[in-house]
Amino acid sequence: MKKLVLLTIAAAVLMIPTFAAAQTATGTLTVTATVNSSISLVFNSDAAGVALSAGAGTNTATLAFGNVSAFGAVAAGITRTTTATTFTVSTPVDVLVTKANSASANYTLKAQLGAADAINTWQVGGTTVTNAAQATITATGAYGSNVAEAIALTVPFTTANATAISNTINFTATAN
Repeated sequence: MKKLVLLTIAAAVLMIPTFAAAQTATGTLTVTATVNSSISLVFNSDAAGVALSAGAGTNTATLAFGNVSAFGAVAAGITRTTTATTFTVSTPVDVLVTKANSASANYTLKAQLGAADAINTWQVGGTTVTNAAQATITATGAYGSNVAEAIALTVPFTTANATAISNTINFTATAN
């Protein structure tokens, strides 16, 4: 005789919803600032001159005169003068100095060559510039408008054909 075993498994699953309490955190950030006055200097192409070949509207621009000579045609925007022993090429470049948060009425603009040049003569706005010291270009510049400054390079007739000439002119505007 076989016994029949009846096994009954009763399982009850009780589902009780759990609610998590909302988690929050708070914080306070105090922000402070002190406004400093400032000025900005940028170079722009002058409508009457040679267009800047790079960097127009920035404070790091490039002016390329291209091929220059004592005689013959000159490129548009270049003025040339000659003496018995030299020739000078010149073109205007706009210098724009702006101010913010400043009571300064005007600025002083100075320029200085980046490297010595014992052969050629460099001028900005009619003022000779060298690498020895900053030269004052203007003592009371007006903020907020392009000021055309003639950049001039004087080359001796004794300079060899195909001589490449390159230098930098460092400008400094200081609020008065």
